[in-house]
Amino acid sequence: MATQQGLTKDAILASVAGYREQAEAGAKKDALEKMFERDKENLRGMGVPIETIGDRADPDDLREARYRVPSSEYELPADISFTPAELALLTMAGGVWRDGSMSDEARSGLRKIRALGNVVDEPILGFSPRINVREPAFAPLRHAVDRSQVVSFPYLKPGDTAPRTRHLHPFALVEYEARWHVFGFDTDVDAERTFLLSRIVGPVEISRRTFDSERRIGAGDRALAGLAEVAARNSALVEVVPGTEAALRLARRGTPAAPQGLRVPFVDVHVLADELASYGPEVRVVEPAQLRDEVIARLEATLALHRETAS
Repeated sequence: MATQQGLTKDAILASVAGYREQAEAGAKKDALEKMFERDKENLRGMGVPIETIGDRADPDDLREARYRVPSSEYELPADISFTPAELALLTMAGGVWRDGSMSDEARSGLRKIRALGNVVDEPILGFSPRINVREPAFAPLRHAVDRSQVVSFPYLKPGDTAPRTRHLHPFALVEYEARWHVFGFDTDVDAERTFLLSRIVGPVEISRRTFDSERRIGAGDRALAGLAEVAARNSALVEVVPGTEAALRLARRGTPAAPQGLRVPFVDVHVLADELASYGPEVRVVEPAQLRDEVIARLEATLALHRETAS
């Protein structure tokens, strides 16, 4: 970070603490170079970018390559500054996500903030919220969105006996009603579509083909607006037992409709049926009939499974 020109491997091995001591203790150059390569990969794995600068005449010739950590990756623009309270909030927000779930831009921004070394406000310390993304498809899709790469994945819709492979230009990942969705252009139907990550039942394949990154602009807002529009057209009337988990969770997104009743908007009848069935006797579906039937089917399947296990 202290040089714009970079340092050769020999200069690093001779000057950086650790390598120098190993050399003085009699370590061979081959062992030091292997250690250097491992350290390089470890740093990159931690999100520290390392540039390799080769010979201008022959960039593939790395015998005299120079290495550097670009200062731009750790410096905020001169016209941007934060108060201690703002730094505390930004640092906490960065800590909410697992590093593998963050976009490249988010990781870069967090590196720059942490490099400031400022002391955060004490009252905010102690809070440690976390967002856990359980769907295996999230990480590869986030990677593909960052790089505007075309993807394909097996997608199983309710009622289908086998998954169907979908091909997508992924524009955005959005969270709606505590569930993650990928939004993009479905080349199979030649239109924008939204897919629920929990219904992706196999590995996400990332191709080398790319699409215009400009198409990602505003995609997250379009996806959320589309989901909200669907939810506005569909609602369920449910009765809940006061003071239960069902009452607490459903009241957050529903509106009172009758004694002990809530009118709950929803996007997907099967997803809501899964949730309502998980509450057991804490909730009863009044309408629509399809949702009531789906919940009953899930409860009967659970009962049959328990009877089979008991016998």
